[in-house]
Amino acid sequence: MLYFFQTKLKTIFAVQSVKTISKEEIKKLEWLFGDSNFISKNIIKNNFVGPRAAMVSPWSTNAVEITQNMGIDSIIRIEKYILNDDKFVDFDPMLNQKFKSLDQNLFDIDINPEKINYIKNIDQYNQKEGLSLSHEEISYLSKISNLIGRNLSDSEIFGFSQVNSEHCRHKIFNGKFIIDGVEKEKSLFSLIKKTSKVNPENLVSAYKDNVAFIKGPKVQQFSPEISSESAFYKKKEIDTVISLKAETHNFPTTVEPFNGAATGSGGEIRDRLAGGKGSIPLAGTAVYMTPYSRIKSKQWEQKIKERKWLYQNPIDILIKASNGASDFGNKFGQPLITGSLLTFENENSGEIQSFDKVIMLAGGIGYANHKHALKDKPSKDD
Repeated sequence: MLYFFQTKLKTIFAVQSVKTISKEEIKKLEWLFGDSNFISKNIIKNNFVGPRAAMVSPWSTNAVEITQNMGIDSIIRIEKYILNDDKFVDFDPMLNQKFKSLDQNLFDIDINPEKINYIKNIDQYNQKEGLSLSHEEISYLSKISNLIGRNLSDSEIFGFSQVNSEHCRHKIFNGKFIIDGVEKEKSLFSLIKKTSKVNPENLVSAYKDNVAFIKGPKVQQFSPEISSESAFYKKKEIDTVISLKAETHNFPTTVEPFNGAATGSGGEIRDRLAGGKGSIPLAGTAVYMTPYSRIKSKQWEQKIKERKWLYQNPIDILIKASNGASDFGNKFGQPLITGSLLTFENENSGEIQSFDKVIMLAGGIGYANHKHALKDKPSKDD
């Protein structure tokens, strides 16, 4: 059953409960939603913008947990809907939609699964869906199709594009470089790793953990004398390591900029937390590379004709991605303090080179106790 609460700002909170909510619980929810009023109607007719039924928002997950901590254990979903009357409400159509009314069927999902879609022309499908498959990959998939005696499905091709992506495979970093018919001795990745072999003096850990560590300064740590029970705080000098990390989130940010960049930022925070036996994140950075944003005042951006964007346009990506990366850091407690931005397009002999698949790089620094920098090897019965 759904219960509706309205605030003075005309925001509606829809609360889904598996059983009848008591009068006392309704009062708690009215307080929780900022002195809102419980609406006894089963349908509210007006124009609203809010989450799609099929996508439970992260906000809902947090809100439900808060109600559980308040002693209300029957609630399974809470979503908020913004009145969209005389003022235009900007929203992301991938996550939200417009509603002409809110009723008891608000969270019902009435979708019949589509039949399996087999793709006859992989090259055309690649262009249509923006999968960024190379000619070699398309040729490889075509050979697989011939080998198994049927066309590949859309999910198989899409899955291949993600599993075999630069994000997962580092296939460009690790790929062979053949220039003028001569294969180079080292790949980009091996050249990057070479720096640690040539200058290992300050290196503690690299290319074997979730994050890299270099030697840090001695610091005064102010912490409990014993961590397993209540104890007095004391100062002691410890050796530290500095953590360095970068996390790419290109395709997710291209498709859904805010949450794509947010989870990119979150991923690198997670990796620095998991470095060694545990380390502490301090500050974040972000890098964005997109096609021309085509802000009117930038005349050079007008020299190349704007294309029809498959997902979201560059200026929207830049704004939403920046907000998303900062948002995750702020909620976690890590500031995003610096970054860089490049918008680029180049036309050569009728071909355009551009960051149509956005580059989003989240990075950061942190520290750990030197004695916690390396993981132990598991033993039998651990």
